[in-house]
Amino acid sequence: MKKIILILAIILPMMAAARSQNAEFARKLQTFNAIVKELNTNYVDTLQATVLMDNTIDALLSQIDPYTEYFPADNQEELQSLTEGKYAGIGATILKRDKNVIITDPRWDTPSRNAGLRAGDVILRINGEPVTEDMDVSEVSRRLRGNAGTDIEIDVRRPYTEDSLLTFRFVRADIKVDPLPYYSVDSTGVGYIALTTFNESTARQVRSAVSEMLATPGLKGIVIDLRGNGGGLLESAVQLVGNFVPRGTEVLRTQGRSAREQRIYKTTAAPLSTDVPLVILTNGGTASSSEIVAGSLQDMDRAVIIGSRSFGKGLVQTARPLPFGDLVKITTAKYYIPSGRLIQALDYSRRNEDGSPQRMPDSLTNKFLTRAGRTVRDGGGIAPDIEVSQTETNRLMYNIVSGLWSFDYTNRYVATNPAPTDPTAPLVTDSIFADFKAFIDPARFQYDKQCEIGIDYLRDAAKKEGYMTDSVAAAINALEALLKHDLNHDLDLNRDKIVDELESEIAARYFREDVLAGRELPDDEVYQTARSVILDPDRYRTLLSAPK
Repeated sequence: MKKIILILAIILPMMAAARSQNAEFARKLQTFNAIVKELNTNYVDTLQATVLMDNTIDALLSQIDPYTEYFPADNQEELQSLTEGKYAGIGATILKRDKNVIITDPRWDTPSRNAGLRAGDVILRINGEPVTEDMDVSEVSRRLRGNAGTDIEIDVRRPYTEDSLLTFRFVRADIKVDPLPYYSVDSTGVGYIALTTFNESTARQVRSAVSEMLATPGLKGIVIDLRGNGGGLLESAVQLVGNFVPRGTEVLRTQGRSAREQRIYKTTAAPLSTDVPLVILTNGGTASSSEIVAGSLQDMDRAVIIGSRSFGKGLVQTARPLPFGDLVKITTAKYYIPSGRLIQALDYSRRNEDGSPQRMPDSLTNKFLTRAGRTVRDGGGIAPDIEVSQTETNRLMYNIVSGLWSFDYTNRYVATNPAPTDPTAPLVTDSIFADFKAFIDPARFQYDKQCEIGIDYLRDAAKKEGYMTDSVAAAINALEALLKHDLNHDLDLNRDKIVDELESEIAARYFREDVLAGRELPDDEVYQTARSVILDPDRYRTLLSAPK
């Protein structure tokens, strides 16, 4: 009887709190409906109902988390592209730049590239309708997309060419998002798989590639590159893991508010190999389903993780139908990988004063054990077994890329130079680097000069704390003169980084993914570290063994 009373003492307040919360929600919903009715009836001007309500819905969902999204019936291509790995359109990415919308990447074997569109082309009209300054990327993207087989006409302005006004007429097509653009086995027996997303075809393509690799004589192991892979379908990640662990192995379990979100995901197919050495590459762009693969294989001591800490997304989204064909994608559960840890880094239910979600500090993370007894922790992505730090991007390089200086220079280079005949040869010579330096306009190129910022801070601190005497001021001025920034000097100092960036930009305009991988992997420190681990079986086994 005492137990029953204790249980009721716990449950009844919870039920009362839930009823109170539901009642408050209902009251606020009635207030909202009343406001909308008043506006619709009495506001002095006619309201644009669709725009007003879509913006209201977006504002509501943005306060929850960045993964809960609303998809109107006429704008669900993004969701379809994520889940099915295909959409209909022209096959190009676009970007809003100042008041223009430009093409940034007409993909290989798509209508846009086949028709002759190039990166840098400014879109002026679509089927005769002008692209105006107030149009955002989503509106232009909607106009570019359409049913496969329908005609489209695009007028563009092409920079760095004499005949800059061009018109392209072609037919839209089904565009497939290839999750596996490149895989190969090198001469030393190391297999490499580049994986970009998890859609409906990912598991099938990976299984095919792995089967082909396992049939290659002398295979030493496989590297799966998940750097920059933002995830996708949870089930696809589970199927991928199933290639390398026994059938029926638990990969993760989900927990949500409703009973239907309490699920355990196990592998269902017979594995291709449970002992082939595996290395997974991760970085800050490795998220969601990618982290399920990396984290579960780490927890099972089935793969060595190399690179940098992953993003930390341990949330599961589900698409729910709405009236009139609309959809809402809602975060419905959290997932836990085999060791029992949750890798979610940000707590969207707890906000800082500036509104940003709180991050769990390292000091509060919890310790978990892999099956072999290795220590792993929760609360912030997957920490690699071997950390290989990426080259830090300084402010100069950040502005060269974000300011589109390297992009624009490549546009000019492509417009005035034929395609290279040797896909393995370096593309950026001394003269090209000098030409790039001359291309940058010092009057328009702005970047944070850290030394100057430091001098300003020092001068301000000296004034506030009462140390600014004539001699101190003279010393600071002398130091400022010694540390004066010179753009030409800074460009020379960052020559290697700039050359790498230009090499990547120019090569991407001329070569397909397999050629690009062949050019970049030899200088990829993370990949080379992974390769060395696979070619050293003793080190590989030690990394996956319990500490002694």
